[in-house]
Formats: sequence, C-alpha cells, structure tokens
Amino acid sequence: MTKPSATSVSPLLPLRLIISVFALLIISCQSEETTQSVTEQQQISAWPEHGITYEIFVQSFYDSDGDSIGDIKGMTSKLDYLQDLGVEAVWLMPIMPSPSYHKYDVTDYKDIHPDYGTMEDFKTFVKEAHKHDIKVVIDLIINHTSSEHPWFKSAASDRDSEYRDYFVWADKDSIAEQLAKKEISFDSDNIRQWHAVDGDTLAEHYYGFFYGGMPDLNFDNLELRAEIYDIGRYWLEEVGVDGFRLDAAKHIYPDDRAADNHAFWIEFRDKMKEVKPDVYLVGEVWSDTDTQAPYAEGFSALFNFDLAFSILETLHKGEDVTAVIAGHGWKLQEDKSLVDGYINSKREFVKYNPDFAIATFLSNHDQNRVMSVLDNDPEKAKMAASILLTLPGAPYLYYGEEIGMRGMKPDEHIREPFVWAPATQDTGRSKWITPKFTTDASVTPLSEQMEDPTSIYNHYKTMIALRKGSEILTYGDIEVVENPNKGLVIFERHYEGKKLLVIHNVSGEAQTVEEEMLNGFSEVYFSSFDLESVDRRVEMPGYGTVVLR
Repeated sequence: MTKPSATSVSPLLPLRLIISVFALLIISCQSEETTQSVTEQQQISAWPEHGITYEIFVQSFYDSDGDSIGDIKGMTSKLDYLQDLGVEAVWLMPIMPSPSYHKYDVTDYKDIHPDYGTMEDFKTFVKEAHKHDIKVVIDLIINHTSSEHPWFKSAASDRDSEYRDYFVWADKDSIAEQLAKKEISFDSDNIRQWHAVDGDTLAEHYYGFFYGGMPDLNFDNLELRAEIYDIGRYWLEEVGVDGFRLDAAKHIYPDDRAADNHAFWIEFRDKMKEVKPDVYLVGEVWSDTDTQAPYAEGFSALFNFDLAFSILETLHKGEDVTAVIAGHGWKLQEDKSLVDGYINSKREFVKYNPDFAIATFLSNHDQNRVMSVLDNDPEKAKMAASILLTLPGAPYLYYGEEIGMRGMKPDEHIREPFVWAPATQDTGRSKWITPKFTTDASVTPLSEQMEDPTSIYNHYKTMIALRKGSEILTYGDIEVVENPNKGLVIFERHYEGKKLLVIHNVSGEAQTVEEEMLNGFSEVYFSSFDLESVDRRVEMPGYGTVVLR
C-alpha cells in the first residue's frame, strides 16, 4: 500500500459536494487561495491506507420499516448522509444470523440476519454504496461460532459427528489446571475457558475463550480452514464486499501459540488475495505494541488502541501524554507525547509490513463513548476529533460520534440508537432498547445540529473536509516538535517537500505559542478561531486548533 502521488489522486466525492457552513465560516479566516484549495481538493480518495471509515451497528442506525430495529434498507437510505459527511468506507458490525442482539455468535455464515433484511437487500446496499464511492467492510467472526450453529449442535450431540473436530475438545482430567479461573482481558471478562455440554461435567469439555455460548473453532483442522476460506470467498466474490474486520484475531490459537496465530493470518490473507487482490483486512488485536506488531504481516491494518487512549487521556489531563497497554491495564508515559507513542507503534509495525496502515480511532462498540469519557464536554469531544483527523493513519469513526452520542457500559448502552431528529419527527429511529444515555434531553438530534454551525456534527464535517482537502494531512508523515508547553499538542506533517505545522490547545485555557515553537511557519492554513495572520506568536483559546504553513 504505497502512498499515491499528487497526480494519482482519484475523485471520491462529486464536485457538487461542498463543505459545511461551519467549515466556510472557519476557512474564511484564511487566504482566498487556501480557501479555494481546501474546497477543490475535497475529492482526494485515500481509502484504505489513509481514508476515513465509519463503523455502524445496523440494529441502531436507521429503521426503514417501522419494526423498531435498524436494517439494511435503512442504511441504504442514509448513504447520501454518509457521503456528505465525507466517509469513504463503512465497517458493519455483524450482520449474519445469530441468537444474540450483538450477533458476534454466528449461526449461518452465508446469510443475513432476518431482522436486518435479506441477502438481496444487502447486495443492493453494496452496489449502492459503491455508486456513492463508499467501500463496504463487514465483521467476520471466525474465532468462534454460536453454540446454536449447526456445526456445534452436531458436534456436541455426537462424538462421531463430521463436525466434532471443527471444535476443540479435551477430557476433563487433562485440563484440570485450566478449569480454574483465568485472568480477564481487554476483550473478554469471561473467567472460564473450558465448558461442559449441557451441564454434563463428566464428559469432554469444549474450549470457548469468550464464554460457553461461543465455542472456539479448531484451526488445526484443515477441513475447517477450507470452510472458513470458502466463507471469505463467498462474501468477496458473490456478495461483493471490499474486506473484513477480523474479530478477536489474537485468539485463533491460545497465547502460547502466538506464532501459529501469525502464520494463520498470513495464510488467510493469501487465500483472500487469490479471490480479491486488493482485499482489505483490518484486525482486532487488543494488546500491547510488542504483541500486536507481528500480526501486521497478515493484515492491511490493525487498530491502534494505545493512540485512542492517549488522545482521551490527554484531554482528561489537559496535558500532552501518551499511554500504552501494560498487562491488562494502561500505563501513562507522561514524559512522552501522544505523537511519540504513534511514531513508536508505527516503527514496530512496519518492521513486519512496510505497507502497513494504522487504523486510528477514538472509541468503538466495545468502549465507553467519547462524550461520556470526556465528561460530556462538547469542546473536549471536538478537540478529540481535531487531533484524530489531523494525525496520519486511517481514521475510524463510531456511528453517532459525530453528533456527540453518549454511552457507558454495559455494552448495550454504548450501542444505543442514532438520534436523527426530535423524537416526534424521527420516523427512522430504532427502538430495540430504551436508551439510558443518548436521548433527546442529552443529545441534540442530527437535524438540529445540521443547522447549527457550532455543533459537534459541523465540527466533524469541517475537520474531515480539512483532512481530505490536504494531501499533506491525508498522506503525509509526522514529526515531533520539541515543545515545553504540555498544554499544547504540536507536530509537523510533511509530504513531497511540503509541510504543515499543527497546533492543538488541549488545556482548555488560553495558551501562547512562542515564535521559537513556530519553526518558521507563518501563514494561516486553517484556524478554528479568528486568526488572520501570525506575528511572532499565536494566542490560542482553550481547545483551539491552528494549522500553519
């Protein structure tokens, strides 16, 4: 995945698309030349290496038929919205049949959950998304199935079943030590990994890392591997998706078989590339950098959990810090900047894959929502977006993040319905759950935010437009700027000999950027506050952003 040159940029959005009213207000502070370039260059297409992906929980997104559950036709009807926002791909949380609301336990790998629609509905969605220049990535859950999957039901009821070895079995005595409680991890709070069938504690136990309803598949079985490769082929070739987000990628084999995990994903990548040479594979490996890095060889991208936590912790503290996963917790490194952390992780990843892309994000379906983490402060939430969208990498947005949706665990409440309009007018709002955090009282509906140039929504549109209007911000590398003021996050972006200086005031208080910190940059390219020119220093309001060239 090499960086495209300036001449190889292909259009993503139609020319009729213009940036939001808020963007125009802000960019009016710039020179006419800069304003023109930002507007015109909004056609940069950077996916997957640098483009913006939008994660959707279909059940909560848009209900097209009034049954209280979001669905595929609802998503299709909102493609104009997604295109106008500026995203270049969608990542869909599981859409296959499943007994659970979240659908991370699949019962049929080649169908659509009936609550969401039909396979024909989904094929139509894919075609329409592509017409909107939006790629489609789906969650593929192959670490485990549902205990209701026909494979497992057959295997559990008959030791001679042809599917018995699709799963991992062990005699109780041989796993006595492992029957004790295991440690929880970031991606699992389950404390037992071996499970009896229907309470028969004397029989063989099966392995399920997450819980008994999700029996792990046995990837030492070559027939099982062939099934999985055929499932991937089906979605790429017959349905037309562009790639997969691979759930629980580090758990294909137990931790003591990490090398087998790495080898499997390389093989999986090769098999998928035989079907679709440009297939996109993004992996969930929720672990420290040293553990994550070897997985880079088998994936197009991995999620950078350290960076997400670093951005949010920086805004919590009002100081530029980095944070890294340490064991089953986080460790602050206050002597390093969040850019230091990003550069360090990329350095390790590219050792295994020089074309590797870092999937950056603020939160996802497994984490408390940004607004709630940041004390429901819209200015902090805007600043988090500003940092994310001016850093390198391939940014991911979690649905509703752009309107400041709130949510705290348990998981159901970080996956609440999108608020499109006031409740009395919102005919498409999903009602599968009674929301606890995202209500009309706590979150301004999208329709009203669209009319407010100072809204979180219009801030996201502004920052997305800024990013997509600049080859430097889209494709450029990053350098640390020595900075004695911890209340400022400062870095340089550079691409093909051109440079920008990005300054974020994360302190919430007015800050002065002295001349020696400006590194010779003097022309205002973008500012979130009233700033027409730079004269030796910049006075920045709390949570302000300025980009200089």
